[in-house]
Amino acid sequence: MMLRLVIGSKNYSSWSLRPWLALAHHKIPFDEILIPIDQPDTAARIRQYSPAGKVPILIDGEAAVWESIAILEHLNERFPQLQLWPKDPVARAHARAVATEMHAGFTALRQHCPMNLRRKKARPLTPEVEADVQRITGMWRTARERFGTGGDFLFGGFSAADCMYAPVAARFASYEVEVDPVSKAYVDAIYRLPAFAAWREAALKETWGHRATDAVA
Repeated sequence: MMLRLVIGSKNYSSWSLRPWLALAHHKIPFDEILIPIDQPDTAARIRQYSPAGKVPILIDGEAAVWESIAILEHLNERFPQLQLWPKDPVARAHARAVATEMHAGFTALRQHCPMNLRRKKARPLTPEVEADVQRITGMWRTARERFGTGGDFLFGGFSAADCMYAPVAARFASYEVEVDPVSKAYVDAIYRLPAFAAWREAALKETWGHRATDAVA
């Protein structure tokens, strides 16, 4: 049975982007169900697939999986040959830790700089947002230094950790956040990824309006 992925608006839904990238990059066949965010029927349509009322949601036969990081873990179990996490156990443990920190944290950055791929304009950062930026770029540099040989991504080859941080790279580009050269190179690598480029191209064609926050997606 074909996988189905329920997502929100591509211009705004950072959480939807994460598992979508894993599927698209690895060319895993799936049907996409896009529900525009902030429309009168958005909540009702999403709850047809999950009582959590949030996107993304992966439908795999009788299993419905919500929360981006849970979907990535499900895909890793479903398609072990793709090695969504690094093969080396030390690198894999590190990748899971930084991915989980992204899932649970950086609220200041997410609220101050909601994902908006159409935007290209700087915004002054608060001290709290600046602290988030420094923590994120520090993790990026450490991952690249310790585990990044063999590719342009955090752990060399593209992994689930990159799925988790791709929307952050998009925020840094959209809000013209100044980062160190290693982090800038990583942002550029995300933008060169064909799957990300395809998502962004579709996002730029959407006509739905701006959202105030990124909290629901």
